[in-house]
Amino acid sequence: MVPTFHLREFRFPQDYDSVFSLWQTAGEGIHVARSDMPEEIEKKLARDPDLFLVAENESGIIGTIIGGFDGRRGMMYHLAVSSKYRQKGVASALVTELETRLKGKGCMRMYLLVYPENRPAIDFYEKRNYKKMNVDVYGKDLL
Repeated sequence: MVPTFHLREFRFPQDYDSVFSLWQTAGEGIHVARSDMPEEIEKKLARDPDLFLVAENESGIIGTIIGGFDGRRGMMYHLAVSSKYRQKGVASALVTELETRLKGKGCMRMYLLVYPENRPAIDFYEKRNYKKMNVDVYGKDLL
């Protein structure tokens, strides 16, 4: 039986603890960092609250996705689904909804980051026509 779930926008602070717990237990693909602390999530929500989505069923929050839009390009972060609900369409629904919302904002292209050893995630994205880009990613902490 396919579980019933619905998608909705993340609500702060009510959803924070459940979402943070999901991220911590989602496996190697999600790395919880300073940017995931409550005060940073509040900053994210001030910018584009409609791009932080959760999947929910009678058990609670079972999936998350965060999108970003800079006015030109979109970005996907923290796609996570509870292990109990994987392979049941939750991640696909979250990605499809995020893509729809980004298109509605005029976004022509979106990006995501995935660790090379995360083969299940790579397979998931490639089935959805995401293409590997041969670029190196650099980062620098500013604060």
